[in-house]
Amino acid sequence: MRSVLEYPMRAKWFDKLVEFSLLGVSSITILATFGIVVMLLYESAQFFQKVSLKDFFFDTQWTPLFYEKHFGIWPLVAGTFLTSFIAMLVSVPSGFFIAIYLSEYAKERTRKILKPLVEILAGVPTVVYGYFALLTVTPFLKIFIPKLSGFNALSAGIVMGIMIIPIISSLSDDAMRSVPNTLREASYALGASKFQTIFNVVIPAAFSGMASSFILGISRALGETMIVAIAAGQKPTLTLNPLEPIETMTAYIVQVSLGDTPHGTLEFSTIFAVGFLLFLITLFFNLVAYFLRKGSVL
Repeated sequence: MRSVLEYPMRAKWFDKLVEFSLLGVSSITILATFGIVVMLLYESAQFFQKVSLKDFFFDTQWTPLFYEKHFGIWPLVAGTFLTSFIAMLVSVPSGFFIAIYLSEYAKERTRKILKPLVEILAGVPTVVYGYFALLTVTPFLKIFIPKLSGFNALSAGIVMGIMIIPIISSLSDDAMRSVPNTLREASYALGASKFQTIFNVVIPAAFSGMASSFILGISRALGETMIVAIAAGQKPTLTLNPLEPIETMTAYIVQVSLGDTPHGTLEFSTIFAVGFLLFLITLFFNLVAYFLRKGSVL
């Protein structure tokens, strides 16, 4: 006859097995991140043995694939931040007002229809966005800006902003809906209108969560590849003029990775130095978003 303690013991061992299995699965992401960092550090170190930090950070030209080589990273950094800035000019106001409508004005049935429709934008392949920017947005902008180049930062940034809208609107909507209704009711009891309640009570209470969504949107824009590779051009020029072609850090990585540059050469190793710098920039913004998120009401 089996002991009555046998079944609890089996359950205990089963729980331990499940716990270690889940720990192993969770560790995959940590190990993958660790592997990426180690790879970038190793390959970047190989690059900086041949190129000084002074040339990398203080030169204003980026021509590692030309006969006369320059390794100044600033043209790529300027192009990356220019397109990201344009994208945030488009996505932040749009996502902000969409979140306000969904959270405070839309009826529940309307919200259940509109929110998934907005979030569909996040599922569109970025290569589709890229050709939409090149073949639709750029010709349309040329009607109003005749001097606009065929490849430019403006159309790429605008379409990137459209792509980021679901990230900002969805996270901001969640942050605003997490604000307790008691705060809204207290505001109404004091005679405040709905508009006053939203901007003086709800938004300040949800600000940290909304701010983290903005910063996550910036990180997404900084790491975008296909839109800028297709629509922004591949001209590493140190400029802040959105009407001109530019090259971003991700677009350069794509250019070198196409196979024309021999593996193991100095030119090929530049993608790891660029990738490591981009990793540090996005890590910074993600950490800021994380700490903002911790301070939110979520």
